[in-house]
Amino acid sequence: MLTIPITAFVTLVIILVIANLSSGEKKIEHKIDRLYASDDPQFLRSMGLLLGPPVISGNRFEMLLNGDCIFPSMLEGIRSARRTITFETFIYWSGEIGEQFAQALADKAREGVAVHVLLDWVGSSKMDKRYLDMLRDAGAEVIQYHKPHWTGLGRMNDRTHRKLLVVDGHIGFTGGVGIAPEWTGHAQDEKHWRDTHFRVEGPVVGHMQAVFMDNWVKATGNVLHGPAYFPDVEPMGDGLAHMFSSSPSGGSDDMQLMYLMAITAATHSIHLASAYFVPDKLTINAIVEAAKRGVKVRIIMPGKRIDTHTVREASRACWGDLLRAGVEMYEYQPTMFHCKLLVVDEYLVSVGSTNFDNRSFKLNDEANLNIYDRDFARQQTAAFADDIKKSQQITLEAWMHRPFTEKLIEKFVPLLDSQL
Repeated sequence: MLTIPITAFVTLVIILVIANLSSGEKKIEHKIDRLYASDDPQFLRSMGLLLGPPVISGNRFEMLLNGDCIFPSMLEGIRSARRTITFETFIYWSGEIGEQFAQALADKAREGVAVHVLLDWVGSSKMDKRYLDMLRDAGAEVIQYHKPHWTGLGRMNDRTHRKLLVVDGHIGFTGGVGIAPEWTGHAQDEKHWRDTHFRVEGPVVGHMQAVFMDNWVKATGNVLHGPAYFPDVEPMGDGLAHMFSSSPSGGSDDMQLMYLMAITAATHSIHLASAYFVPDKLTINAIVEAAKRGVKVRIIMPGKRIDTHTVREASRACWGDLLRAGVEMYEYQPTMFHCKLLVVDEYLVSVGSTNFDNRSFKLNDEANLNIYDRDFARQQTAAFADDIKKSQQITLEAWMHRPFTEKLIEKFVPLLDSQL
């Protein structure tokens, strides 16, 4: 008598697992041909047209290194708000910095500023619920993205990993930082992580606001618009940039497409900083081909001080072809390395929430800001060089003689690649 209900239950579970482990979209399967270099006007044209918003000028950018620079700037931005604040983040945990953000946002809401906060349900699971009450009691609108509900069981594995703060439609922040004690300080020890965030002014802030609205509409059904959110922004500099996004529900391959196009167009150098570096075969081949045509490729990742050791094992398993091609691989030593940065030919700088792995490329909602500015790129390259001084280079010989237990673990870790 129970056979049919049990069969139906098992079938439902299988369907839900499949729905949550795949994006449901066609993925990039073939190499991208190298038709132009990064200094060809066609590169800029193609990036803007293929990835979504066109590249626009008139922008100014500021690099913020580690929590001691990042959080004061973000809090200052919040406290300067006059009309609107939109804030989307993955990690928001309890602690002094979480308290400061909740208090600052609540204060502005009480002043009459329209405050909209979008928190990933999984990423904010360690958040003191008192913060939510504080914000809502002050009049802020707070939504937890993809909180479990029977109507959304097929989307449980779709998390918003985006990190966006937009103030009055004029000032934007994005990068790798989460709201948690680990991001405070200046990477002085293993309890304080290394990360970079960016403050942005200019017309591209409108792109950042549009990315926030993408998930806000999905989560609430409400469209926020008008001059309070999308004001006429005067040029603030001469930087070229655009902000684009990806999600399983639309354009899930946009992030991988961006990386593949940038790597393929590279002529002189590729500097990649990645908290979670687990590339697929197609991406590995693109990096190898770049190295073989003379591009200097350097990659920094976390060392043993990492929050997810499974990812490190999966990453190290795929280094062979890269090392044999002459790619320089580095592991950051002092603390967890959470940076997400790509610099190509000291021209393109891509920053934002995206990790170099299948979870970011296929499953998460991500957002990156692409900046096309040689002076800014040189600044990022200098910061990258400082991080290399604190990193250990892994040679091909060292990799080939890694412990047998590590090699054994690596045989099984690739089975989880789609979720890493």
